[in-house]
Amino acid sequence: MTSSMFETSAPDAFGYLDRVAATDLGRSYKKQMLDELAVRPGETVADLGCGPGTDLGTLAEAVTATGEVIGVDHDPAAVDVAGDRTAGRSNVTVRVGDIHELPLPDRSVDRARTDRVLQHVADPVRALREVRRVLRPGGRLVMAEPDWGTLTVDHPDSGLSRAYTRYVTDEAVRNARVGSQLARLATDAGFAVPGVIPLTPVFRDARAADRILGLERTARRAVDAGCFTGEAARRWLDHLTDGPFLAAVTFYIVVAEPQDA
Repeated sequence: MTSSMFETSAPDAFGYLDRVAATDLGRSYKKQMLDELAVRPGETVADLGCGPGTDLGTLAEAVTATGEVIGVDHDPAAVDVAGDRTAGRSNVTVRVGDIHELPLPDRSVDRARTDRVLQHVADPVRALREVRRVLRPGGRLVMAEPDWGTLTVDHPDSGLSRAYTRYVTDEAVRNARVGSQLARLATDAGFAVPGVIPLTPVFRDARAADRILGLERTARRAVDAGCFTGEAARRWLDHLTDGPFLAAVTFYIVVAEPQDA
């Protein structure tokens, strides 16, 4: 089942985040997130689930020296890396914290962002309520999440691609459909939702898609989970390697603002 085209082992987690950010897709949607965040100089911005600090520098430039950027992540190793990367920026602090119980005072933040974080958390609504707690009146939250149920990988045997997507949504990702659920969940958490922006990147190059989607790595896990046979996974991957390639998934950027209590 191994192909020289596809990755067979998972990349370093921090390197993967940096890799996605460096793609045309990553640069495009992150810029759109920043535009929707509408940061002003002097504001306080929280990057919740900041990882290794991939976006902290951009946010620091947006708030200028008069503002503050706070990165929060549950992983101490990520916080250490993010702290090292931003050591020369006096307007950035990074701390360990759980998005369900943020280490921030009530109404202390003007802007907040989550980038592909809520698909992994234990309780998205509880996390959103916590973000609402720390936002000031007039504040804004911008979220970006995929809906993995929309994942399409073209193949002559469409049943194989459906089985692959089912594995991703049912087994591989905790909150796999959260992208299309965000507007409702944010409303349940006490937000108004003035904007929902769907983005559907289309991949025509199998190798480029694999660097983001992990096609072979995920197919191997699907075999281990009993969602694919080894022979079916081989047939699926062989066509992706040799045939015309097309894959797509819809990604949502959602703007939320706390409603008055």
